[in-house]
Amino acid sequence: MAKIKTFEENMQRLEEIVDRLEKGDAQLGDSLALFEEGTHLVAACRKELDKAEQQVVKLMKGSDGAPIESDFLTEEE
Repeated sequence: MAKIKTFEENMQRLEEIVDRLEKGDAQLGDSLALFEEGTHLVAACRKELDKAEQQVVKLMKGSDGAPIESDFLTEEE
């Protein structure tokens, strides 16, 4: 059974791929395989980030001083 990689492991592997592709010393077939692996890693990381973003809440102080949770909104919203 394949081990499920963490977000951090995926990011580390993605950095390795980018470094290798930036060097430009890989054969074309290897470069294409690395690029394909990188696109899968980007999609997995994006999914994980989207999931984390949905879980973020902003804690505010209510009128009685007790903490209340509300959806986290960016500065623009």
